[in-house]
Amino acid sequence: MKVKFIISVFSIIWLAIISRIFFLSVQSNGYYEKLSQNNTIKKEKIAPVRGEIVDRNNKPIAINKLGFKILLRPHLRSKKNIKIFNEEVDNLLKFFPNLSRKKIIKNYKKVDSYYNHDYISVVDFISYKDMIPVYSQLNLRKNLQIVQSPKRYYPYKEVAAHLIGYVARANKKDIKKDKLLKLIGYTGKAGLENYYNSYLQGQAGYREIKVNASNEEIEELSYKKPVEDRKLTLTIDMELQKYISSLFVGKAGAVIVMRVDGAILAASSFPEYDINTFVTGISYKMWNKLSNSLDKPFTNKIVHGLYPPGSTIKTGLGLIYITTYINPSYTVYCNSKMPLGKRVFRCWKKTGHKKTDIVKAIRESCDDYFYKGSLQVGIKTMSEGLIRYGLGKETGVDLPNEFFGTVPSRAWKRKKYNRPWYMGETVNTSIGQGDFLVTPLQMAQFTALMATGKLPTPHFAKKIGDIEYKPKIKNVLTKKELKRLPIIQKAMMEVCNYSAGTATHYLKLNPKIKIAGKTGTAQVVGILQDIKKRQLEHEMAYYSRSHAWFTSYGPYKNPQYIVLAMVEHGGHGGHAAGAIVSKIYNKLYKLGYLKP
Repeated sequence: MKVKFIISVFSIIWLAIISRIFFLSVQSNGYYEKLSQNNTIKKEKIAPVRGEIVDRNNKPIAINKLGFKILLRPHLRSKKNIKIFNEEVDNLLKFFPNLSRKKIIKNYKKVDSYYNHDYISVVDFISYKDMIPVYSQLNLRKNLQIVQSPKRYYPYKEVAAHLIGYVARANKKDIKKDKLLKLIGYTGKAGLENYYNSYLQGQAGYREIKVNASNEEIEELSYKKPVEDRKLTLTIDMELQKYISSLFVGKAGAVIVMRVDGAILAASSFPEYDINTFVTGISYKMWNKLSNSLDKPFTNKIVHGLYPPGSTIKTGLGLIYITTYINPSYTVYCNSKMPLGKRVFRCWKKTGHKKTDIVKAIRESCDDYFYKGSLQVGIKTMSEGLIRYGLGKETGVDLPNEFFGTVPSRAWKRKKYNRPWYMGETVNTSIGQGDFLVTPLQMAQFTALMATGKLPTPHFAKKIGDIEYKPKIKNVLTKKELKRLPIIQKAMMEVCNYSAGTATHYLKLNPKIKIAGKTGTAQVVGILQDIKKRQLEHEMAYYSRSHAWFTSYGPYKNPQYIVLAMVEHGGHGGHAAGAIVSKIYNKLYKLGYLKP
């Protein structure tokens, strides 16, 4: 029995030894072969060069300045190598005295560790002209590498800053979403640079190289070129953008020039700022100045500015009125006051507009007509119609994080505040006040609908690489609305061309271009009921003045372009924005976009 037990134990031990020998000699061969290969073959990723952005005339908007970055060998800060590290830093400062020793050391220490065997970037960018005279001397140093590193540059600086956006350093959150950013180091942070980031940044290439035990390259085994230099062509015209910027000096607000199919020729948010300051990092002083400005220069007001639309909304509401519960021949007698409960709703004209139909109500912006009409139509029909017309939702523009705005309704108020709806809120909504909020781009899209009967999707992309952008246009109007739309268009024409029109006296147009439009004055502060005589806009404190809107299309009989201007705290729409819109149409004519 003992002999059998001893034989069994020896058999188990020998079986285990034989199994282990088989594993080490046969089965683990692939594992150790791969491990050996990793020690001799190294794969280096190659960062792609970011694609350029150009305008419709192929003028460069976002380009890459040729330059280099400098990397140092790892593990140079050990006791054994610290002398070498200091020599390398001294040498760099000798060639480039403007560099900061403190920053070089900080960049190196941030990445250096026992586990890192890659060269460490200590200088992000040295321009081509500064590097070339000393390149041959630096390139001989074994502890140093010089790698091509283009830097993003915006030749137009602050012009069209908000729509172009900018490129800046990728943070940990960015890198977690896209591993390629660890290699590239920069990513699109705002505007079109952000929206089209994955296309513009391209895809990494790589080199497979054989190295020795000292990590020195012996030979290149394979090479894959990065997918890079992808071009983005925009619909915008930078000459027109520059001209609009010159018209808005010292003002805050937004301007949009859009073709009726949605192609945007110009879009500006004011005040603007030089986007080049963000590429390498903005100073604390500059950041503090811009972020604390009451005019909010960092806000892209084209899609992130939310404002009451004021009387500009009367065109769409007028169309809803005359196609639902009100006949086009319906009139009101405006005596400047409409009592409702304990409140009195006033018209802007002290003497009233007297007998007023839909055309006169839009032409002269009669509030009383829309007050009384809203009580017949009701908030449900009003809000549903306006949402169908494109308000209260995204336009679909190719810019990131577009805001929705607000079209007030019973359901909206119940959901947001859990409170009932009041008739006075219906009346307020009818003149674009109260909780009603829109973005300038929504109003431009809305105006295109009034001009053509079709709702376009605004866009900045003309060509993505060699692929043409195809405009997206929706049919959202009913047959009855399409049939009665000319009534609204006629009223919009009279706004700009009849003596009583709210915009006529402020327009200085070339007579060959006849336009249609609508002014709007959106109150920033409410007017108390007991105030009999309203304070004039120019007498009010600047930040208490109303926002001034003027949205238009032209030519009247053959709509081609939408021109919208919104001046923050500008007062009356026609007065503040009329001249700006006039000059833009004249510029469009001069540039050949409009013909007689």
